[in-house]
Amino acid sequence: MSEWLNQPKDINNYEGFTYLITNLLTGRKYIGKKSFWNYRTLKPLKGKKRKRHVKKESDWRDYYGSSNSLNLDIEKLGKENFSRQILNCYKTKFEVSYYEAKEQFDRGVLLTDDYYNGLIRVRLHR
Repeated sequence: MSEWLNQPKDINNYEGFTYLITNLLTGRKYIGKKSFWNYRTLKPLKGKKRKRHVKKESDWRDYYGSSNSLNLDIEKLGKENFSRQILNCYKTKFEVSYYEAKEQFDRGVLLTDDYYNGLIRVRLHR
């Protein structure tokens, strides 16, 4: 399994990151985003009224994207034939989503077959 290139030393200061996955055999790429954290809301403890909020590290270390065609190629060709690079880390969910979409539009991922990206879905709110 390939490690992330440009991995931050301390993820506690960040919410998530944008990344680039490259097929080393064909040069085809994928741009995406991933959060460092999962959040869960638990019911209140017995006798209490406030819900509890739990922050836990996500599966980002083993993550390879949400594209079906990318994941099929990874399964077929092996993880060793793909490089994973963190482009930038961000402090808020808004920044992660904004800069993922910006990166995808700037690279024109929908205009060429050089990318696995099949759509750009973005929901932004501050």
